[in-house]
Parts: sequence; structure tokens; C-alpha cells
Amino acid sequence: MLNTGSCLPLWDVLKMENEVTTLMANYGRAELQFSRGDGAYLYTANEEQYLDALSGIAVCSLGHANPKVAAAIARQAKTLLHTSNLYRIELQENLSDRLTNIAGMENAFFCNSGAEANEAAIKIARKYGRTKGIEYPSVITMNGSFHGRTMATLSATGNPKVHQGFEPLVSGFKHVDYNDAKVVASGLEDPNCVAVMVEPIQGEGGVIVPNDNYLRDLRRLCDEKGALLILDEVQSGIGRTGEWFAYQHEKVLPDVATSAKALGNGVPIGACLARGIAATILSPGTHGSTFGGNPLACSAALAVLDVISEKKLLDRSRSLGDFLLTAFRKKFSKRHEILDVRGKGLMVGIELDRPCGELVKICSTHGVLINVAAGNVVRLLPPLIITDDQATEIVEKVSASIFNFLD
Repeated sequence: MLNTGSCLPLWDVLKMENEVTTLMANYGRAELQFSRGDGAYLYTANEEQYLDALSGIAVCSLGHANPKVAAAIARQAKTLLHTSNLYRIELQENLSDRLTNIAGMENAFFCNSGAEANEAAIKIARKYGRTKGIEYPSVITMNGSFHGRTMATLSATGNPKVHQGFEPLVSGFKHVDYNDAKVVASGLEDPNCVAVMVEPIQGEGGVIVPNDNYLRDLRRLCDEKGALLILDEVQSGIGRTGEWFAYQHEKVLPDVATSAKALGNGVPIGACLARGIAATILSPGTHGSTFGGNPLACSAALAVLDVISEKKLLDRSRSLGDFLLTAFRKKFSKRHEILDVRGKGLMVGIELDRPCGELVKICSTHGVLINVAAGNVVRLLPPLIITDDQATEIVEKVSASIFNFLD
């Protein structure tokens, strides 16, 4: 019980009893606190070392304190941070040129996060429908998906837990089963349906990798019905799966693709990329962002693209991913409690037959940072710059932690 007899003011007593009183309670934070990072490692103030196999949830793909990214940020911070989008921004135009070329798209809108990028994609779909005379355009999204925490993106998300407490949701979304093109075909029979929005690999949903032809089938169906194909690459993009974008494994092109997370290696930036008719939808006054595409964020993103290209990290992501999948499958080959080991590139999931949230703490005691998705899937998203020894360390320590948990 609170000791109100203290000679300290009540507010000071509250802060002493709960050091995070001034923070809203929307995160279930671990007690760990880091003071610096170096490559694939994070360090506490006491210099305790942790191998970061999560990369800030697929954000710091080049590791922590990457020298080239840090230099770009420092250089830009001394020059110009912000002017607003009332004026041309050379770095933004350079980044748009680079990204659209990499992605096979035509133009880009820059914002500050994945949710904002997905909001832009949803607005493009809605306005596209209105140009076709559809009064109430709808978008097909997938069960198990995750597209963000804003009202529109949480409504698009196919997870009832994310919806709870925020009803009424934004209308105009129809959720169907992931990795099933037939249910999408059925949904597209609705004349109000103007787009299909899907993650090439579901991350928050448990690292679910669809069948090889899934995206091709969706592309064909959208073409047949005149619907937009929107691919959410917020987690799977910028080299995470061994290609710049996961859809490039299937050699398909979406009408709209979204990106964020690893694009800035920790500096907030999101991008909505479009081509074809989708690239013509937004006109002056229809959408915007105060901070989106500012010189600082764009300088960081350009440095990220440079490092990935120079270090050939797409190849590295593929080879390291193959190593992790092979090694984990061998480790767990005789354990019936492990239902699946799956992934693509450095996006790996280990599915257990039971809830396993405790593994986050168990792994941290072994010096490795992970998280658990969908309640029972260990999700690994290590930096693209990890060494062979660090990859082996992840396998050994995560396996030991899972055995400890199961036994």
C-alpha cells in the first residue's frame, strides 16, 4: 500500500514506487535496458552482452551503430533536418528513384512507419474504387494478418485480439483465410471489392510462408477482376528474406507495396510504392505527412540501401537463412513438441505445440534476444550482418532454451 505519510510530495512517492508512472501502460516491457549497441550485440549499462536475434523486430537489419548509417545521420543532422513537403527535397527524390528501381514500381510516398504506409495503400484502394463509381469500396485482407495499430490498419488486420476494445471498426474490410487463393477468388466476385491486401509472409501471424504460387495466383485473380494487389512488405522487405522484397521470389509485381522497419535501420521511415493505375490515384491535397520523407530519414535510408548492396547482404541473408533452417531442423528432428521450423532468409519461425511466451525470458538468460509470435512460435529476425559464429550461437542458445523449456 502507498505510504502517504512520507514527507515527500505524493507525485514523487508515486514515481519512486513505479519508475515508469509517466509512461502509458500499453507495453509489457521486460526489465532489460540497453545503453549501447555494436553490430549484432546490445549491451546494458553494466556491459552485459546480448546477441540480438530480433533486430528491434526486423528494424536494425544492419545491426546497431552501423558506421555508414551513423555517418549519414550525423552529416545530415549538421546540414538540414526538415523543410516540409511544401518544397522539393533532393534526398527524397533520390530515395524514390532508388526504391522504385529496386522494387519495380513507378512512384513513392514517404511517411514515418509501416502503419502509415499501409494507411496510404488503403486510401489508394478506396480512392481507386471511387474513381470506378463504387460508393462503398472494400478490401480483402487475411486472417492472421497484421497491418498496424491505427484505426484503419487494425481494422484491416485479421486478428480479433487486436480489434478488442476499439470497436466500431473501420468498415470495408473482408477477412479470408491466408494461403487460399480460392477464397480470394470468391471474395473478388463482390463488385464492391477493389483490392487484395496481403503479407507475402505473415510475421506477427507466426512466420507463415505461403505456397510457392500463392502470390502469382493472387496477381492473376486481381488482373481478371480489375482489383489492386497490395503487398505489405513492412516486415519482409529490404533484404529480410534474401530479396529486396519477398514478392521478388515469385517474380510478381504488386500494384502497391509498403515498406518501413529496416528501411531506416532504426530511423523512422515508411514508404508506399505504386505502379500502373495505382500510381496515378493520389493528387495534391489527397494525402500527406508532415515529417514524411524528411532529409534525415532519407539520408539514413539511402545509406541502408548502399550497405546492403555493397556488402551483398541479399546473398548473405539467403545463405544464413538456409543454415538456420537446416540446423534447427536437425536439432529438433526427434522432438514431437516442435511442430514446424519454417521461414525464408533471415525470417525464421519455430512452432511449438504449446504456448511458449516464457521462452523470451529463458533465451535472454542465455544472452539471446528473441520474441514469440502467435503465442507458440519462436520468431527469429537476426541482423543481416551476423557472422557464421553468431548464427551458430543463435542455434545453440535458442535450442538449449527450448529444450530447457520443454524438459
